Amino acid sequence: MLIYLNGEVLPAAEARISPYDHGFLYGLGVFETFRTYDGHPFLLHDHFERLMAALSALQIRLGMTREQMGEIVGMLLEANGLQDAYIRFNVSAGSGEVGLQTDAYEQPTVIVFVKPLPPAGTGMAEKEGILLEQRRNTPEGEFRLKSHHYLNSILGKREAGPGLQREGLFLTGEGHVAEGVTSNIFFVKEGVLCTPSLDTGILNGITRELVLALAAKLGIRTEVGLFRPEQLLGAEEIFVTNSVQEIVPLSSVQQISFPGKDGRITRALFQEYIKHRHTLWSKQDL
Repeated sequence: MLIYLNGEVLPAAEARISPYDHGFLYGLGVFETFRTYDGHPFLLHDHFERLMAALSALQIRLGMTREQMGEIVGMLLEANGLQDAYIRFNVSAGSGEVGLQTDAYEQPTVIVFVKPLPPAGTGMAEKEGILLEQRRNTPEGEFRLKSHHYLNSILGKREAGPGLQREGLFLTGEGHVAEGVTSNIFFVKEGVLCTPSLDTGILNGITRELVLALAAKLGIRTEVGLFRPEQLLGAEEIFVTNSVQEIVPLSSVQQISFPGKDGRITRALFQEYIKHRHTLWSKQDL
């Protein structure tokens, strides 16, 4: 595949970055993953805003507008002859001396990866949920970044196993429901759509925010808070979300069965979701 690296589109095998890049040396980097539908970068504006907030927290200065971000994505799709694709937009700190740096990073490294995806369908794929023994670590800063620090998620994935049809579900150190290895968690209890608060230290997922906005549009009551695993396991429906897999119903958690894709609220949210996949730039536009 052709990738984007600091202003160039080139074969991935030819891409080179400095061994002094602090994204490699110290994990100072963040990324956004999203998908395109017939060439449309879904919720690009929301991903851009989260990316820039994370870069600001790391003192990485990226002189880029959201229009320029979209142009890079479009250029990469065209170069690879793709319309439906997975995009990873990655920004690391750039080169510096060996040692911890307190000054801002002025020349970050920008790499954009792309993978082909099949055209999106109108059905949902179910998964099995596993409550993990591995606990979700707390954010190292004020809020969780979608950063290069992925050891906690890797340990969770190893515990859940290699299968794509299984999602590991983290609890916090205090025992509250947190998030999936690569997803946010939602469940329905007595007709109310519940999801863990950001106070648990989870990533504020772009699809999480969209689902809450869609629920408000559909008149579905929501509750954002602290929940114990027994509340999750006593739910009427459970699903997880991320920007590439969309809304994924769980058919079971800890061998307890749930309606999965037949859940009433899950289906209603997904049907509303797919109406916007080819046009929506931000949840604010709903």
